[in-house]
Amino acid sequence: MRFTRNCPWNKCLFCRTFKNNRFEKRSVEEIKKDIDSIRKIRDEIVALSWEKGFGGAINDNFLNIITSTYFYNEYFASIAIWLYSGGRNVFIQDADSLVMKPGDFIEALSYLKEQFPSIERITSYARSRTIAKRFTVDDLVRMREAGLTRLHIGLETGSNLLLKYMNKGVTKEEHIDCAQKVKESGIELSEYVILGLGGKRWWKEHVSETSDTLNRINPAFIRFRTLKVLRGMPLYQKVESGDFTILHEEEVLVEEKSIIERLEGITSHIKSDHIFNLLQEVDGKLPEDKDHLLSVINDFFALTEEQRLVYRYGRMTGMYESTSDLQDKYTYARIKKAIREIEEKEPGSIERTLSLLLENYT
Repeated sequence: MRFTRNCPWNKCLFCRTFKNNRFEKRSVEEIKKDIDSIRKIRDEIVALSWEKGFGGAINDNFLNIITSTYFYNEYFASIAIWLYSGGRNVFIQDADSLVMKPGDFIEALSYLKEQFPSIERITSYARSRTIAKRFTVDDLVRMREAGLTRLHIGLETGSNLLLKYMNKGVTKEEHIDCAQKVKESGIELSEYVILGLGGKRWWKEHVSETSDTLNRINPAFIRFRTLKVLRGMPLYQKVESGDFTILHEEEVLVEEKSIIERLEGITSHIKSDHIFNLLQEVDGKLPEDKDHLLSVINDFFALTEEQRLVYRYGRMTGMYESTSDLQDKYTYARIKKAIREIEEKEPGSIERTLSLLLENYT
């Protein structure tokens, strides 16, 4: 569900998602019309299930009819898939929907829950500065009571130096203030951290300040994302000029390990669920899984240089999901051959090839 369009800040150097798009607040009436349209399509889907002999159920066979027939458009199909998954979870878009007036946001949430009683979890993105400067704990409590269960916040880094350099528009102190309000309200908090954001010059600053901030926040989730500098990002110009030097993937893992080592006294779930992350297996709950999280990274560095390169190529081509996939000798041989052919054509070009492969995921 889109409660707002694009990003009200839209100045971060490391982001290109909403560049050249104007931010818009949608009216409550417009949002309600969307909800009404979804409800109408839901009713049509259930009626069609009865018509096709499925008794109103949205099961595998019925879903196959919807997704394999050109007659049904993408909206119809996406709502059918949502119902198939239970119709329980909703994500509020875009980048900072809490920039809406609290009363408007609550009215829209309440209407959504009223029309779809099956909904159990409603999640939204939000900016720390928005919450720190504009919201009281009571505002957030009312949002929770209206149905908001989780907020995703882009912490990115705890370093004020880097927050300023990246033009994030927020301070470490505002990040912490925001987190304290969200947690006090009873809303689940998920914080995103960008690995590699300090580059070669400030990676130690990034590690120390980010781990300190996370220890002070103790969010429900810490979600790691790896920095990829692509054309269209303002940060790309900093790289081109030599002002910012990107970390190698293995240096990023050293940074990730250093952050995890410094996390103490917190009970967060750590998630690495993104294609840009080299090791998605870095997944577990603190403090009980801390040794496991670190062992995943240590095990990677225990591989031979060839194995690490083969794995990196396998991850970027979608052939590998975890380091255990290296045991597949046939796939390993295929990847090794592909790397050899790339290097024979142009010695030393494999790193550039891996970088280009990443652009397929953006």
